[in-house]
Amino acid sequence: MTPLNLFALDGKVALVTGGSGDIGLAIAKALAGAGARLALNGRSAGRLTQATEEARKMGALVEAFGADVGDVAQARALVQAVQARFGRIDILVNCAGFNIRKPILDYTPEDYDQIMAVHARATFFVSQAAAPVMIAHGGGKIINIGSATIRMGIADISVYGMAKAGMDALTRTMAVEWAEHNIQVNCLAPGFIMTEMTKDGLWANERRSKWLYERIPMKRPGLPDEMAGVALLLASNASSYLTGQTIHVDGGFAAGNKW
Repeated sequence: MTPLNLFALDGKVALVTGGSGDIGLAIAKALAGAGARLALNGRSAGRLTQATEEARKMGALVEAFGADVGDVAQARALVQAVQARFGRIDILVNCAGFNIRKPILDYTPEDYDQIMAVHARATFFVSQAAAPVMIAHGGGKIINIGSATIRMGIADISVYGMAKAGMDALTRTMAVEWAEHNIQVNCLAPGFIMTEMTKDGLWANERRSKWLYERIPMKRPGLPDEMAGVALLLASNASSYLTGQTIHVDGGFAAGNKW
């Protein structure tokens, strides 16, 4: 096998939740470009249609599956629908994302439930439903999309940080429980990426963007496409002995900074 063949995904089926978002779509396109057939999930019909058309430009078979993965019944039905359509699921990318920025004292129980549902609950129950499908076909790959907040507390996004930290911890437990079934589970933690969700709340905010530029060693925001290479590594045979790990793609943010 040549080195490049280690990254080939021909014949594989990848389910990407949050596939209509910037990071989810960038990852989905990378998997499609490596030969995977795609099941793209999202909540917004319009954005999901647009993302599906964009992914098809990679020459892959792409199907759209609308569902709110924060709802357990819908999460399980999504996995069943993808299995019924493609016959298997080899790769699962848990990328559905949602945030509400508030000080801790201002969060409501409804805010808390919404954020935890989309991140922690969805990751748990979609993975729980997908794992038996993977086991039946000899194994698979699960990639949980984390965050810089796994390593650092940041004001006004406490619940989001909790949810992402939970995904990080869950990654390790899934990796341990499912290793015997040849399922590798890893967490890809983006740093501060320029997306629709962050461009106004972070990068267009003078105070916050100044803070970021001072603390990111590479002195710039990340781009969604810069998540693609590591995602392809984690989805392919190139990472067959890599499991239970969190990889930060963050321009050096988690590594530290100069005085």
